[in-house]
Amino acid sequence: MNANKILKLIPAVLACSVFGMASAKLPAPPPADPAKAAAAKEKKAAAAKKDSEDLAKSQDRAVEHYKRTKGVMAVKK
Repeated sequence: MNANKILKLIPAVLACSVFGMASAKLPAPPPADPAKAAAAKEKKAAAAKKDSEDLAKSQDRAVEHYKRTKGVMAVKK
């Protein structure tokens, strides 16, 4: 009977130990190089600007397509 209690305790002990290891405090990350951070920020801003320009172009194409297809039909009625 004691063996059954021990076998039931093993998963609980393992779960507690895994939780304890997972919640252990990690060391602080090393300080970031200001030059690398600035370069990354500029790169991110350039990518955002390009994305917004691409979005504007695709929206303009969608509007022109709508005007050619649906807009003409509404005017002809």
